[in-house]
Amino acid sequence: MVGRIRAWQRDWQARSKIEKVEFQSMVMWHALPWLFFFSWGSVPLGLSLAHEPAAQITGWTLLAVAAVQSVHVNRSLRRSVDHYLRRTDLPRRDLTVSGALLALALVLVLVLEAVDGVTEGMIGLTTLYLVVPFGQALAFAVPVRRFLLHIALIDVFVVAAFAAVGVRDARLAGFAALIAFAGLLTLISARCGAWTLSVMWEADRSREVEARLAVAEERLRFGRDLHDVMGRNLAVIALKSELAVQLARRGLPEAVDQMVEVQRIAQESQREVREVVRGYREIDLGVELLGAQGVLEAAGIACRVTGSAAGLPPTVQSALGWVVREAATNVLRHGDATHCDITLTVTDDRTTLTVENDGVADAVPSGGGSGLAGLGERLAEVDGTLDFAARQGRFHLTAAVPLPRGAAGGAAPAPADRNEVLL
Repeated sequence: MVGRIRAWQRDWQARSKIEKVEFQSMVMWHALPWLFFFSWGSVPLGLSLAHEPAAQITGWTLLAVAAVQSVHVNRSLRRSVDHYLRRTDLPRRDLTVSGALLALALVLVLVLEAVDGVTEGMIGLTTLYLVVPFGQALAFAVPVRRFLLHIALIDVFVVAAFAAVGVRDARLAGFAALIAFAGLLTLISARCGAWTLSVMWEADRSREVEARLAVAEERLRFGRDLHDVMGRNLAVIALKSELAVQLARRGLPEAVDQMVEVQRIAQESQREVREVVRGYREIDLGVELLGAQGVLEAAGIACRVTGSAAGLPPTVQSALGWVVREAATNVLRHGDATHCDITLTVTDDRTTLTVENDGVADAVPSGGGSGLAGLGERLAEVDGTLDFAARQGRFHLTAAVPLPRGAAGGAAPAPADRNEVLL
């Protein structure tokens, strides 16, 4: 039993915030028909039935049909909600069954009214309940205007049917008002929550698209850098190679000098390409911190940055700049963060960058040659270290890079009130 509870807790913690909201909404929608079944249907009707056999048989049959209504709407609720969220097609068969059960229940109500088998006034509560299951199923399936049209048609039909069995005046108007009230109640309880869910899922999809755009932008930047490095050098190599061919054909010794120059340019290009691939080009850590803030803010994540990168050596800024990029990407793409804290601390011998965010499960991402593993390799080449862990729904990442001797003097962090930004 304890193991099951712990497994349920782990499963719950692994869910994203929107999945938790959807689960709670589903629980509420499942409970709603039964709440009204006991408060408006079974208890009032059961206590007010007359003792005649016809009334007893009709009344308990009506209660059984009402219970089946609740069971059916619970079983079809997942399909109805998925249709509203555009995950599946319209559940036409479920709606047909709900409508047939409503029609059968209304016929039984009319029979009870005709045989005078219920205490006066109690039949209204039962009628009020009967519309709830069908209204809930219909609210997820059709637009609001069509829903209101269906409820109006049901209202007209029921009023006409009660008038046919002898109901008049105020009671007739009361039945019309009760059915309209039941329809509006189910519409509000179902559509408001479903609309909120749809907006949240749309925001979640937008957030994922934004993360992909960030990755695509980084790839474009890499492509531009690679083009800048290779484009000019390859053009020079081609020209000098062509010149060397012409000189060699003429038997001139200058061809050797041209090929030596081609060799030098090729080696220089190789070195520059390595710098681009490994991220050795100088990166402004302050710009990366501001960029991470902007990206996280656009995704609706509150971010706080503390510390200043002013005065840090280029090698340290470059290494930690890659950490900031990867950490911001992970916050966007993994988990369901609402807050993120980035702290840069500079001491006499090292610079430490700490990134902490919420909204993650108690599991540590893994990978080889990319992501966090790639950052560890990148930091190891400058004698830096990388530590990360997930605890109690929060992810902690710490990167430390030693400072070259004599480089710490101008790298003291600025006061917190000037460098701490709350988004």
